[in-house]
Amino acid sequence: MSASSRAFRFVVDNSLLLIAGAVAAIVWANVDNASYMSVAHAMHFAVNDIGMVFFFALATKEVVEAMLPGGALSSPRQAALPMLAAVGGMLVPAAIFIAGATNAHHDDLTRGWAIPCATDIAFSYLAARMIFPKASPAIPFLLLLAIADDALGLIVLAIFYPSGPLAFGQLLLFMIPAMAAAWSMRRRKVTNFWAYLAVPGLLSWVALYVGGIHPALALVPIVPFMPAARQDLGLFEPGEARRRDTLDRFEHAWKIPVQFVLFFFGLANAGVPLSSVGAPTWLVLGGLIFGKPVGIVGMTLIGERAGLRRATGLDTRSLVVLGCAAGIGFTVALFFATAAYAPGDVLDQAKMGALLSVLAAPLAIALARALGLRRNA
Repeated sequence: MSASSRAFRFVVDNSLLLIAGAVAAIVWANVDNASYMSVAHAMHFAVNDIGMVFFFALATKEVVEAMLPGGALSSPRQAALPMLAAVGGMLVPAAIFIAGATNAHHDDLTRGWAIPCATDIAFSYLAARMIFPKASPAIPFLLLLAIADDALGLIVLAIFYPSGPLAFGQLLLFMIPAMAAAWSMRRRKVTNFWAYLAVPGLLSWVALYVGGIHPALALVPIVPFMPAARQDLGLFEPGEARRRDTLDRFEHAWKIPVQFVLFFFGLANAGVPLSSVGAPTWLVLGGLIFGKPVGIVGMTLIGERAGLRRATGLDTRSLVVLGCAAGIGFTVALFFATAAYAPGDVLDQAKMGALLSVLAAPLAIALARALGLRRNA
């Protein structure tokens, strides 16, 4: 593999195109805000409602595979503690956000409680690789926690952040045929993923769009019907590239396009004036930077008291550090912010908190060094 190919692979694997889009958006918004807002507004529907369909589809794919034999969610005993930690990593940030908004008499802000619940898998994983040895149990614990966080986040987005007035009759009018078509294709052993996108996927998108639920979730109920491998190899495992089942071919086809979708997502959503700092910023940042590790560590300890077992070699120092690394919300936090608030100062300030959550990475690295953790240990 050439140097340029390795560099491109590093960019894709670590979602650095999203960072590039976000940086370009911030620069543009602070140089010429009027032109930026005009272009960003024109991009929102295509990016947020259509392009992000495939981002959430790939997130769903990871959850589905994690439930296969050998997957992190296949054994209730193995998955229980990280999943419990994920719940804690959502409840505490949400509680901090709501309590902070209420105590500051900003009850109008409480709608954004889910913003600090997010964990960005790619960036958190990148931070963890910089901190822990390759064989450390902290890395799979964090990945499982992040997958569970994604699964819960999809549910939260669907239930608590409708894109408009809910219309269950119209939703069912299109969703029932969508699910029936996906089920029929699975039963007939249809292996072409394009068929699942073109018929049930399109019907599902229309169902959510007219039903008032965010259409970016359109493929979430369809992906589980795609034929999958017999067992899971694990998230980010190189062996997945050689698999030819429908679900893996879907990922191979969309992995790189989704990175460009994320570039435009960052470009369309991350452009905020540098002066956009206020109560929502600190509520989001406090929930992610402080609430995530507290919730993860606290719920893990509670789970252990209840009889669950932590992975061998995962000491409390590592648990605290990985909890801090999980505080990078970024992608999903930005998406939740756009779903929670209308355009304006409050949304910009909440976005700033989501963007600044990348500070969790250097904080986790510094904390690891302070606690005596070494990557080459």
